[in-house]
Amino acid sequence: MNTDISSLTSGEMGKLWATYTGNTMAKCVLNYYLKNVDDKDIKKVLQHALDLTETYIKDIKTIFKRGGFPVPVGLTDEDVNLDAPRLFKDEFYLYYLQYTGKAGMSLYSAAISIVTRKDIRDFYVKALNGVVKLMNHTNDVLKSKGMLMNTPAIPNPKEVDFVNKQSFLKGYIGNVRPLHGLEIAHLFDNINNDIASKALILGFSQGAKQNRVRKFLERGRNLNERHIEKLSKKLTEDYLPSPTLLDHLVTSSTIPPFSDKLMVFHKVDMFSMKIREYANGASLNGRKDIGALYARCIMDVSLYVKTGANILIENSWMEQPPIAVNRDQLSSNE
Repeated sequence: MNTDISSLTSGEMGKLWATYTGNTMAKCVLNYYLKNVDDKDIKKVLQHALDLTETYIKDIKTIFKRGGFPVPVGLTDEDVNLDAPRLFKDEFYLYYLQYTGKAGMSLYSAAISIVTRKDIRDFYVKALNGVVKLMNHTNDVLKSKGMLMNTPAIPNPKEVDFVNKQSFLKGYIGNVRPLHGLEIAHLFDNINNDIASKALILGFSQGAKQNRVRKFLERGRNLNERHIEKLSKKLTEDYLPSPTLLDHLVTSSTIPPFSDKLMVFHKVDMFSMKIREYANGASLNGRKDIGALYARCIMDVSLYVKTGANILIENSWMEQPPIAVNRDQLSSNE
């Protein structure tokens, strides 16, 4: 194993740093879930997720320590109260893992094409394979319990066809074509993400201590609601169903299991990933109205993430990722 941290590129430093801090958060959340789960099948999936998280933390910490790179603080045991009453019902945990697992796959797959050092690349290949297996495990349990939300069915095409009219791109007036399969898939998937996010924020906001954090979380919940409504409308217009809400899987507990720091960090982290998911939907879309909708959603989320980052900074909760040398500052000090 190459242990010379100086050979790490900026991309490798950044990806490892983000992966480490994100998994310290996941460890806190999963440990709490495991203290409040009854279903044996769901407990096995949660344990599978925690085992992966602890392995990734250990692997990255080893790389950092051997190279003399400062190990990030991330989220710690101080950010979770394992004795807090149950905040979510068992079923929610599966949807949560589905929601966050997609973010993990996105992060790890993107890292593979960026990193160049073999041991780091091997780590991300292992990490990606691990989270793919976790997603399969999660979906298998969801399916076995009749809880897996599939994208709507559409009829098989009768023959191969080609687009020969510009009306294919319309979306506002005139002859607006029905949604095609990729548009349906990404609308449905993004609604699914927003539904899980909304339920999570609903639980978070019930126990937030700082008033500003509570308002931040409520704003996130309202944002999720608005996006769910707008994205679902596109499916409804073509008589297609949308995923159902998960709010009923949140208990009435107001005793917070997580610190305000963890809750804000979690939403900044996951809403940042939401930008990529919306962009994926936009990139595979062919209708102008849907493209415009995704652009607006991305703007909404970007502004929300900025507010969350400001809260983290003002409370001294935000760790600084590895940055380049400030050459202008060096020159001014001479």
